[in-house]
Amino acid sequence: MQLSLGPLLYYWPAEQVDAFYQQAAEWPVEVVHLGETVCSRRRELKLDDWERIGKHLVAAGKQVVLSTQALIESEADLKQLRRLLDLAAEQGWQVEANDQSALYYLTEAALPFTTGPSLNIYNLRTLSNLSALGLQRWCLPVELSRETLADLQQGIAEQQLDLETEVFAYGHLPLAWSSRCFTARYHDLPKDRCGFVCQQYAAGLPMRTQESRDVFVLNGIQTLSGACCNLLDQLPLMRRHGVQVVRLSPQAEGMAAVVSQFDRMRSGELPLGQEIPLHAQQDCNGYWFGRPGMDQVNPLMD
Repeated sequence: MQLSLGPLLYYWPAEQVDAFYQQAAEWPVEVVHLGETVCSRRRELKLDDWERIGKHLVAAGKQVVLSTQALIESEADLKQLRRLLDLAAEQGWQVEANDQSALYYLTEAALPFTTGPSLNIYNLRTLSNLSALGLQRWCLPVELSRETLADLQQGIAEQQLDLETEVFAYGHLPLAWSSRCFTARYHDLPKDRCGFVCQQYAAGLPMRTQESRDVFVLNGIQTLSGACCNLLDQLPLMRRHGVQVVRLSPQAEGMAAVVSQFDRMRSGELPLGQEIPLHAQQDCNGYWFGRPGMDQVNPLMD
């Protein structure tokens, strides 16, 4: 079972991004996703910068995957997508498709690819069709349950599809994207003159209920879960179901400790029940257990 770092969802200064991936090069993760997946206006890092970071990670023994935007809105976005695909082909890196536009260009170019959790892959027929088009690894959509995963894994085995399965196991869940920027609206700014205010929130802008419960995190045009998904104690079950890759979404603080605990759990060095809290926030695992996503289910009581 491998660990992967998902694409960075937040808008950090270039220095912070560089420092993060300098550390990541030393972490026990095998796969690192790079690139801007949320908003095309976030240009703190250019494609050349992602290439430089990617080469450093490859030299450190990591597999680099370039992730595409989840919401393509313009011809400029498509142009950037095509440039990203050209870079991947030049460097021999994989591309993670996060929308149908990326799928179209990848299949037209006959390039092998992976898919992120934003693509609606809900059944075996979709997996079979995408496998025939070059899909090598897919990420379970965050809203699907462990029962659905088990069914799909059984179908993959029965049809002998040459696919790896990845599960989003840690981080605020990416739930939705919009043509509007909610962070800019919070500051009474138009989207096209936002002043990049989302860079003020290294972990997104929390949205709470009147009862002070974290319900969502606003991240520019993206809406994330208010609670942090944490499936650390579910790694043994994932292994039994044949999951090959576990995804950890980059966070501004404490990421080294998160990677360390997941690494110890997958190697059997961390017994169940002896996990250390990874953050001060509320956890959630509801979707995994077929419940409302914001719920936190005790596996021993389920």
